[in-house]
Amino acid sequence: MAEATQFWIVAGLAAYLMGLSKGGVPMIALLSVPLMSLFMDPALAAGLLLPIYIVADMYAVWLFRRAFSLRNLTILIPAAIVGVGLGFLAVASVPGDAIKLMVAAIALGYLFQSLRRRFSKREIPPRPADLPRGLIWGTIAGVTSYISHAGGPPYQAYVLPQQLDKMTYLGTTTIFFAVINMIKVPPFILAGQITWDSAGQATWLIPCALAGAWSGVKIARLLPERVFFLLVEIALALVSVKLLSEVLLS
Repeated sequence: MAEATQFWIVAGLAAYLMGLSKGGVPMIALLSVPLMSLFMDPALAAGLLLPIYIVADMYAVWLFRRAFSLRNLTILIPAAIVGVGLGFLAVASVPGDAIKLMVAAIALGYLFQSLRRRFSKREIPPRPADLPRGLIWGTIAGVTSYISHAGGPPYQAYVLPQQLDKMTYLGTTTIFFAVINMIKVPPFILAGQITWDSAGQATWLIPCALAGAWSGVKIARLLPERVFFLLVEIALALVSVKLLSEVLLS
């Protein structure tokens, strides 16, 4: 099979998986950049996929437009904007491995606390969306999203303890990361990660992403709430293992 054909098959799969994640299948988009990295530099792969993320974001925001936590968004989005700015300034001086280790530590710390709550005999009440924690976690999510596309674990460390219902969680998550991805476009262009050529390639992949988002929302609505959040935590654990393996095996 010609290399160009292989590229488009893998690129279509990566776009579809990213769309699935936007539609509500937890964090399966984690596989998109590594898949594309088989054919191109990871930074350029991230740049190629970013416009597709944004189109899928727009579709997902429309799908979940009736269910979101306004308080969480008003706390997290300004903090994330600051975080993206810090990430842009720090990307040349902060080692990528250090960011990956920090994200993995955040995720594993949350999962440890979650397991402890599961095995505890006393019921743990939902934690409110408070301003100090939201500003900290939102800023960290902005930084890690810009540097390594790993904003999920910091975001979830803040939001999951609130025990939001499934659709509100999905809507809040979708809107939050839609804003972050839009903010990342200018610095990605300045860094040469988005070019006219990559934007042209992204245009052909958009239908795959939209098909994935449509499929994802159907799957998410069918999943029982308990199963859905269990899958979120399993995906979070897999993200942590992947990040650790990238650092330790590099």
